[in-house]
Amino acid sequence: MYIDSHCHLNFPDFAGRREELLARMRENGVEQALCVSVELEKFPEVLALAESDARLWASVGVHPDHQHCLEPDAEELARLASHARVVAIGETGLDYYRQPGPLAWQQTRFRTHIRAARASGKPLIIHTRAAAEDTLRILREEGGAEVGGVMHCFTESLAVAEEAMRLGFYISFSGIVTFKNAQALKEVARAVPLERMLIETDAPYLAPVPQRGKTNEPAFVRYVAEHIAELRGLSPEAVGEATSANFRCLFLRQD
Repeated sequence: MYIDSHCHLNFPDFAGRREELLARMRENGVEQALCVSVELEKFPEVLALAESDARLWASVGVHPDHQHCLEPDAEELARLASHARVVAIGETGLDYYRQPGPLAWQQTRFRTHIRAARASGKPLIIHTRAAAEDTLRILREEGGAEVGGVMHCFTESLAVAEEAMRLGFYISFSGIVTFKNAQALKEVARAVPLERMLIETDAPYLAPVPQRGKTNEPAFVRYVAEHIAELRGLSPEAVGEATSANFRCLFLRQD
């Protein structure tokens, strides 16, 4: 019924817990999860998870916050993305929140990922924080609309969401949308068309209400769907079915 479109199951928080996590996914109606890469050094761990179980998928990329790590080039990213279990390039983008921007090295890395996505034909997983204007500008300049993708863990305005959707991107909501102080984001979740929406955990971070404060995991994505359903006057099943269909269309190229 549900698909977690963004999690980090190779992180130390989940060491030795794969079977437990998969069992809880099954118990909570979570059919699949996308394990997202943040460093090339750790990409083999992400890929190994995707190869170990048909319910798990992988991406390849380097997070914009990770400055002192192996720097990717477009050819290498495209080569790694050719694996059948790799369905996206990222997570990539811009983050000026922790390090004041604009940051030339982040922008260069972001452009590299977009070029790799175009070369491989795989969609992008975009992280943007305090950098929406530059993120959208670089996507336009580099032809990101050719491959599309997802604005992951979305916390920006409806205007940013609308521009991203015009570029062919989906909008993904995490546990943040369930937080009491996220009123503006709740309005965005009401407004984004269901056919352009994904849901995620970003596990191990951002556990949704009523699990807030715990280590997040893919099973908890159901609470994101349930909250969005409540906001929109829909059933959780309707949100789950729509967002799962969107995931399959974007990442698995299934109509």
